[in-house]
Amino acid sequence: MTSSLKEIQAPIAIEMQDFEKKFRSFMRTRVLLLDKIMSYIVKRKGKQMRPMFVFLTAGMAGGEIKEATFRGAALIELLHTATLVHDDVVDDAYQRRGFFSVNALWKNKIAVLVGDYLLSRGLLLSVDHGDFDLLRIVSQAVREMSEGELLQIEKARQLDITEDVYYDIIGKKTASLIASCCAVGAASVGAAAETIDQMRLFGEKVGMAFQIKDDLFDYGNDEIGKPLGIDIKERKMTLPLIYALNHAKWFDKRRIIYMVRNQSHKPQKVQEVIAFVKKSGGLEYATRVMERYYAEAMDLLKSFPDSSYKTSLQQMVQYTIERNK
Repeated sequence: MTSSLKEIQAPIAIEMQDFEKKFRSFMRTRVLLLDKIMSYIVKRKGKQMRPMFVFLTAGMAGGEIKEATFRGAALIELLHTATLVHDDVVDDAYQRRGFFSVNALWKNKIAVLVGDYLLSRGLLLSVDHGDFDLLRIVSQAVREMSEGELLQIEKARQLDITEDVYYDIIGKKTASLIASCCAVGAASVGAAAETIDQMRLFGEKVGMAFQIKDDLFDYGNDEIGKPLGIDIKERKMTLPLIYALNHAKWFDKRRIIYMVRNQSHKPQKVQEVIAFVKKSGGLEYATRVMERYYAEAMDLLKSFPDSSYKTSLQQMVQYTIERNK
């Protein structure tokens, strides 16, 4: 049975409460409009999985969570939030997780400036405290996330994504951020370079499994939080669809690609694509790949001594592939 996020959070419950207070103070500003927007952003935070990965990794790798760990978690949240605010502008998105986006409430110009402000707050937080090792880890993740997004846009035009290109895209877009959380956690407590690399790889495997689970939601049922067929409507090539196309007859492949490219706004056509993927065994294949990444991530934790932090990290990985939204 999957543990709840509250149960997983138990070993770091105090740190997470402290982090919330510290993060609010990092976001504070004397510019009234900016302060109002910062309060809005803090209020609509999600499951807090990124800080959890930072604190649990720090606890497992070093045993004692330090002040640098809080700054590392805040740096990731600040830089990641900056990318989300900018993404909403790029995508013309007016909602995120059921809340209005910053650009929906305050228009694009202000949203871009808010994203820039968050970016600079993160950079200064690290520079002011000499956390250059943490800044390097997180900056690399932001660079990779941008590259992954651009690679996906480039490939979406041709709809010619191979499995290797798909892994490259999700490795950069999704896995790099979770990898940086785990590397920052280890680095913040002074872990050895090999341990930091091991935790980065662990986070990468978790991120890959997390994204493939997200892909599978596109073909799921009404219980999930994500609307059915949304990736197909947005012409995103996900693993189940890539597998289905690679194993389809030439005529079927052409027909499905035409539907995704030109008719993905029609619900009936989206249903046809979903039925085609299900029939091809695409969901079973993607599930097997996800479970492989899950097993590889779990293997990377074996060398660490048993602790409540390690147990919670193992539960976090399990939660990643068993969640229903």
